[in-house]
Amino acid sequence: MPAWSGVRVVRHSDRRRRARRRRVLWGGAEALVTVGVLLMLLVVHQLWWTNREARRGAERQVEALEREWGQQGYGDGGAAPSPSASGSPTARVATPDPSGSRAPQRSYVPVSLPRQSQAYAVLTIPRLGLRVPVAEGVSKADVLNKGYVGHYRGTQQPGQAGNFALAGHRNTHGEPFRYLPRLRRGDAIEVETRTATYTYDVDQILPQTSALDSGVVRPVPRSLVRPSYGYDQPGSYITLTTCTPEFTSRYRMAVWGKLVSMRPR
Repeated sequence: MPAWSGVRVVRHSDRRRRARRRRVLWGGAEALVTVGVLLMLLVVHQLWWTNREARRGAERQVEALEREWGQQGYGDGGAAPSPSASGSPTARVATPDPSGSRAPQRSYVPVSLPRQSQAYAVLTIPRLGLRVPVAEGVSKADVLNKGYVGHYRGTQQPGQAGNFALAGHRNTHGEPFRYLPRLRRGDAIEVETRTATYTYDVDQILPQTSALDSGVVRPVPRSLVRPSYGYDQPGSYITLTTCTPEFTSRYRMAVWGKLVSMRPR
């Protein structure tokens, strides 16, 4: 028997197959690493970069509105009330005075109805440390993704009888309504326009309802899905809506407040 008979003969074809397997495995590993890096960058972009840019933009917009309002003077004859949804001038707002009587006061609202996507008011919620622009409409690209709060078209304007309804992101793009669940009954919600500041007090919180529950933004808001939440009588309401739970858009939550005071600028 030849001395070399126990030595394994390695053919070139075996070497090529092993080399191909190594290349495939290495290529697959590289692809997985690349996908992982891309996913990580996407998460960083969504959770950090969009928040950073949207918040900066929202802060600049608030400053721009304040400069604009500061450069304009408004006396009693300088502000004209906008028409209400019924076409008649906005109703007077009755607020209690120290003597206990209810004295009617003029309800100041924007001089003209805002254009689509126009920022025209500032929403302030002291408990949340929030100060953010309000723009007309709820377009993601033109309003919500800029870190603004959007006004549902067709609902009332600040100070008007009916429902001033707003929407905002809970996560990413500035996430102005991320901490909306922290609000409690009696917390203040302020809305500033160029003619007045309106203060609402939180009155009811609807923790979860369908994304299609249109009842929450009606003039007299009441949930169609959970009718124990809402109102039966006309009034001057504010509604804040956002997605829930966090990082999903499956459901909506709503916070309702009632108008308690108006202070002309």
